[in-house]
Amino acid sequence: MPVLREKKENQWKRISLTTLLTGLVSLSVLMTLTILLIASYQSKKQSLIDTTLTLNYTSAVKMSETIDSLFKSMRSSLRYSASTLSNMNSMNTDEIDSNLELLRHSSHYFNSIVVVDETGIVRNVSPKSLGIVGQYIKTEEAKAALVSKKPYISKPYITAKSKRLIVFMSEPIYDMKGRYRGYIGGSIYIHEKNILNMIFGSNPTDKLGSYFYIVSSNGQLLFYPDKNQLGKDISADQVVQKLIQGQSGHEQMVNLKGEALLSGYIKVPENGWGVVVASPVNVVYEQLIDYIKSLLLYILPPFVLLMLVVIVLARQLAKPFVSLANLVSKISREKVELPERKHHWNREADLLTKAISYALMDIKKKTDQLTHDAMSDPLTGLANRRTLEAIMHKWIEDQTSFSIIIMDIDRFKTINDTYGHQAGDKVLKHFSKIITSSVRPGDVCCRFGGEEFIALISHAAVEEAYLVAERIRNRLEKGANPVGKPITVSLGIAHYSLHSDSPEGLIHLADQALYKAKKSGRNQTIVAEMRKGG
Repeated sequence: MPVLREKKENQWKRISLTTLLTGLVSLSVLMTLTILLIASYQSKKQSLIDTTLTLNYTSAVKMSETIDSLFKSMRSSLRYSASTLSNMNSMNTDEIDSNLELLRHSSHYFNSIVVVDETGIVRNVSPKSLGIVGQYIKTEEAKAALVSKKPYISKPYITAKSKRLIVFMSEPIYDMKGRYRGYIGGSIYIHEKNILNMIFGSNPTDKLGSYFYIVSSNGQLLFYPDKNQLGKDISADQVVQKLIQGQSGHEQMVNLKGEALLSGYIKVPENGWGVVVASPVNVVYEQLIDYIKSLLLYILPPFVLLMLVVIVLARQLAKPFVSLANLVSKISREKVELPERKHHWNREADLLTKAISYALMDIKKKTDQLTHDAMSDPLTGLANRRTLEAIMHKWIEDQTSFSIIIMDIDRFKTINDTYGHQAGDKVLKHFSKIITSSVRPGDVCCRFGGEEFIALISHAAVEEAYLVAERIRNRLEKGANPVGKPITVSLGIAHYSLHSDSPEGLIHLADQALYKAKKSGRNQTIVAEMRKGG
């Protein structure tokens, strides 16, 4: 037993106090850094997922609005042509053919156009190479259009002869006495040259792996990055099922291939199609890995330096205890003089605490800076001012023409004073949604500061920007809002390079126009004055 006890005592003697203190402090720092990394990872992960979902939904909404607008324009062009054919029985064939050719070539809306009389006989067709003039209509869609005697749009279908995927639209023709005389119809060959294919036919996957696809109301693929999948029925897909049920939104889902995706989806009101913008979840994790690597690059140098300091401090902290142990061991064997008592060990402990605090403060500062740089405006989710200025410089460098709209909510201080700052924040969020829903994909929306917002409208003349500004103004004034009372906004417009060649000049001139709108009674849009010599 005495031998065993002596061995255990010898084992404990192998661990020096310096090593023990160094290990404990190092473990403490390492655990703190690990917790910091885990918390930062989880926070960044959720932020990336939320941002990706929001961006995908916003993109889907803008694409839906584009498709909706296109189909309304197609409908309008057919309606106009139907009105001009109200007296088609008195018009000669060449005159009608000329009108059809003009409609087909002027807009690129339709690949073919047909005029059918009330008996179902094809009167005229463009292009004539279809060779169906004088024949009775054969497809169920054409017959359904004839029977309905109303504006009609078909679900996508594949023709028996040409095997084309087609969408058919028609408008009824009534003569001056209100009698039904047939219809004019336009066929859109989904995968051939037309306005839809020019906009959505090129569907690349971006560098982050995001892509979009469009499905019909019954779940048939109309546009997709993989051309071999076009026309496929994917109605069993989770997102497509929600679209068929008329739902819209954004969430994480698994597609038919078993891939986890972050999807934003919405239905097109005019034709019932669905638009989905999706990003693979693994892309988020790749970004997280890059983020952690970048964070470690900032953490490791101060951590290594900290460990060196800890070792030195641990040795200094252990020194008085080692001296005391030696002194006690000597007392039992020989006479020694007690050294003068020193309190330097308290100072060393204090320095160690400060060293850890400084290191953690340095890590937090760098982490906060990284997070701040990656984020946009925290209240509205719009681009921040630095992003706006960078985009303006880039567009000017590329000689991209654009208009700038500066918006300032009228009497916003009164809203805050009357309803409180929380209501004011809700108004700012509400207005930011109006702005983003009023511009096109590719345009930039920014919260410039306070209640002031800016929109950059690319490739837009002053007249087009004015229409956008008025749309925003009218939606805010006439729509429902968080405070339940009318809210108005004043807007100023400037154009590059009509008004100025610099970002600062454009902002200044647009701001002057905004001030003029305020001074002139608010709730209006004013365009900046032309520069001299312009």
